Amino acid sequence: MGSIYKVFERDQRKSNKKIILLVTIIMTLLFISSFLSGCTQLKQSFTYDGRTRHYVLHLPLSYNPGKKTPLVIVLHGGGGNADNIQETTEMNTKADKEGFIVVYPEGTGLLPNRFLTWNSGYCCGYALKHNVDDVGFIRFLIDYLKQKLSIDNQRIYITGFSNGAIMAYRLGAELSDIIAAIAPVAGSIGGNATENTSYWEIPTPTTPVSVIAFHGKQDARIPFDGGKPTIENTKGAYLYASVNHSIAFWVTNNHCNPQSQINISANGNIITTTYSGGNNQTEVVLYTIVDGTHAWPGGKPGWFGGDEPTQDISATDLMWDFFVQHPKK
Repeated sequence: MGSIYKVFERDQRKSNKKIILLVTIIMTLLFISSFLSGCTQLKQSFTYDGRTRHYVLHLPLSYNPGKKTPLVIVLHGGGGNADNIQETTEMNTKADKEGFIVVYPEGTGLLPNRFLTWNSGYCCGYALKHNVDDVGFIRFLIDYLKQKLSIDNQRIYITGFSNGAIMAYRLGAELSDIIAAIAPVAGSIGGNATENTSYWEIPTPTTPVSVIAFHGKQDARIPFDGGKPTIENTKGAYLYASVNHSIAFWVTNNHCNPQSQINISANGNIITTTYSGGNNQTEVVLYTIVDGTHAWPGGKPGWFGGDEPTQDISATDLMWDFFVQHPKK
């Protein structure tokens, strides 16, 4: 009788494993089916670190579960949300054309879908004040999506605007083991929350990460040369590290050639500075917009009447071209 029970228990365990596998497959298919049925966008949430965290996922029309697909994470600016950064960057259109997955995570705030911020180390707002673990959240989100979708582990990228750009710099450093490249638009690697707080800067990355950055020389919110914002009525102003310091950090840590190549556009408005020869074939590229303000180049004005962006270049197009050339080595 004992041997019969052992056989029964073994068969039961095998049956349970099959049921669990079948349920997992069904749930994954249900997760994907909403896209394949014509809906390419889905807003979802899960609990991380005791908080309900939200994100919007956009699959390209060409998405194939049998093919490894690049992932681009897009971070909204301070006070924004997933909806307005989609509109600002027009990244969904680019994703459908080029065939990559886009995810728009949302920060935290007092309201569920408004005035959201990221804890990027020294900035900003609610997320910084409440020490929200946004680095852990993004790592968890990447792992979660890798379980559900066919994501290319060598082609995971992060971009962001303003507070989201500052967060992209931090994630590039703290998630350097899994991120191939970052594309901050109007950000900085460090600063002070106020004049009375100490300077904070992103930590040294453990592996090389390619960087393409965009910044306007006339940016009044995160000044190109660092320091305080120059916009009026800025309360509790942050003091930012300069763009040149931010770029030098990555040039040094990627061990790029410190001698840059500089290209100036025909109208003199776009200065492209490229540092090549980094470890694992990494590069650091800076697009300086001479008349640029606090805006996403080639996109639409940000939320709440943001600055008018230059149309001389498209940050969305240029960063994708850069991402394609810089997988994780």
